[in-house]
Amino acid sequence: MAENGRKEKIKWTTTIIISSSLKYFSLLLLNSSIGSCEVATALENRSHKIRYSDSVENGSIIFSLSGLAFLLMDVKECFLSAEEIFLAKIEKFINIHQKSFLVLSAALHGPEEWKLMFRIQQRFLGSNLRILPVHNTVNAINLMCTIAKTASKPYTDSICYRMITTEAYIIEQSPVWKTLQKLKLSSDSFNPN
Repeated sequence: MAENGRKEKIKWTTTIIISSSLKYFSLLLLNSSIGSCEVATALENRSHKIRYSDSVENGSIIFSLSGLAFLLMDVKECFLSAEEIFLAKIEKFINIHQKSFLVLSAALHGPEEWKLMFRIQQRFLGSNLRILPVHNTVNAINLMCTIAKTASKPYTDSICYRMITTEAYIIEQSPVWKTLQKLKLSSDSFNPN
């Protein structure tokens, strides 16, 4: 505990498996709002252990501790390629990873970008894919790290404990609960059994 009574923040680090395509600047993402090299560097700067792999899908980032996988795609890349190509890439990705996120990057998410996200959602409705629209590298890294952190074992246990404690406190302090307890007690006194 810190002297001021608040808990000190513990720095969260994990091992992250990154597609080798993100190690060096990729030509596909050359003009995107998320530079591939920037993502790897930003994660390294947060003191995470980075492992590069040729065996994962290009543009993939896998947080091993939480079991989450993120696929980085740029909206421009989707518009330039045939729809079947990027949909096949997404489908292959979600078939491999149970907890999958599509990080869809655009400097501005206008009507065309939202239509694209809607088409992807319709295509993968009922699957384990979640779509995260982002604007830049910082936004993408913050979202991915926050989601991965809250899904990792020590944090899920902590969150569950806090939710149970909060629920118990609310029930204990609830005027409705107190009234119900009084009614139950008064109804027990009238019960002849």
